[in-house]
Amino acid sequence: MTRVAISQPDVTLVLDWDGVIRDASVSASIAKEGLEGWVGRRWTDTVGEMAGDQVRRMVEDARDRGVSAFLQVTQRFPSGIEVPIEYTTVRLGGQAGLIAVGKSLLAVQELQTRLVAAQQAREQDYWKLREIETRSRLLFDASSEAVLIISAADLRVIEANPAAIRELGLAPGWDFVQEVAPRDRDNFRELLARAREHGRTPGVLTHLGAAGTSWLIRVSLMAREPEPVFLIQLAPATPEPGRGLPRAAPPRTDELLEAMPDAFVVTDADGRVRRANRAFLDLVQCATEGVVMGETLDRWLATPGRDAAMLLRTLRDHGEVRLFPATLTGILGTEAEVEISGVASSAGGPLAMGLLIRHIGRRGANDDGTGELRTAIGEVLKEMGRLPLPVLVRNTAAVVERACIEQALRQAGGNRTAAADALGLSRQSLYAKLERYGMQEMREGERHPEEDLAG
Repeated sequence: MTRVAISQPDVTLVLDWDGVIRDASVSASIAKEGLEGWVGRRWTDTVGEMAGDQVRRMVEDARDRGVSAFLQVTQRFPSGIEVPIEYTTVRLGGQAGLIAVGKSLLAVQELQTRLVAAQQAREQDYWKLREIETRSRLLFDASSEAVLIISAADLRVIEANPAAIRELGLAPGWDFVQEVAPRDRDNFRELLARAREHGRTPGVLTHLGAAGTSWLIRVSLMAREPEPVFLIQLAPATPEPGRGLPRAAPPRTDELLEAMPDAFVVTDADGRVRRANRAFLDLVQCATEGVVMGETLDRWLATPGRDAAMLLRTLRDHGEVRLFPATLTGILGTEAEVEISGVASSAGGPLAMGLLIRHIGRRGANDDGTGELRTAIGEVLKEMGRLPLPVLVRNTAAVVERACIEQALRQAGGNRTAAADALGLSRQSLYAKLERYGMQEMREGERHPEEDLAG
């Protein structure tokens, strides 16, 4: 036999046509004291001020259509409590009146209150977590000890603090295992396996980089989405007991490279930046070294025929390049004409390239016309092969002669007498040459006071 559970209403009100309560009953979950005080009162008088219009609407709907919609009102009980009730009103047969049945929403209200409290607690926990993350990030960046976060899956660098970038030249995306000296790689993998098993490891001496510098490495396994990561802390290795005092350290080159007036950058075989000095940062319009670390040279060298791909190919094929002309474009769009000299080396590790970049655009502002002379001579030399040598020599001499006259006039401030003396010519010879080279405007200009006296 199937049992049917019948849910009894929490509040039942019998009303007349005008909405006056004739009888009232409540379930056992609601106090019953004083319900007789409802009899003879309008239903609107037993609810909150905001619920009066809703009650009138339910009464009118029940009279006109037979049943009203479900509406939530705040019911005031004689005991003084106020309970949210969801009512619907139904018209009884004939002239029997109306009946309003309601369901208490206290349980729903309690659940909503708990939900709001849970949301507030979750939000507080979220901001606490953000505060912890911010503090961790500040400690990570401010630490004088080199710290790396590498992927536990492929052992590539995910994050590197400024000390690690400065001391090791590592940037996100690089394979950390390739930085470990070949003789230490098996021990390093055992160190990672121990970290997976125990969570952390003691410091182990490991040699890193092409120079095989000694570092004390500590590894910790950290939970992180979507996969765990290794936190690697690196400290310079101290001398072993009994070995005596360490040798005097050679002069550090970092300070010298940083102070160079010309840009200097170190890249890997793919052209990704691993080290850059301040002059390079100024040239590419970046504020910090971390912005350029891991970026490829083709971000700034992209002129067809003089791009980064050709530069890197030349370095890989020949091992060096001298005075490679290129146009370097900063991240703000400013272009600079540069000459690049570089060398590639794979001694002691992966292929690395060092590039010295000199800004030659500044020469044009201080060369006193020599840049224009060089350009003019270059135009004459383009005719080589099409004109005989005597003609080329004559044309080149004419270019040089005109440039000398222009330079002498500039230095003499337009005084043709002084310019002629500087060139070892008479004024008449100077005027003749001005006419020959189409420079009559220099002759027809205002006479210089000194010329009037000389005349």
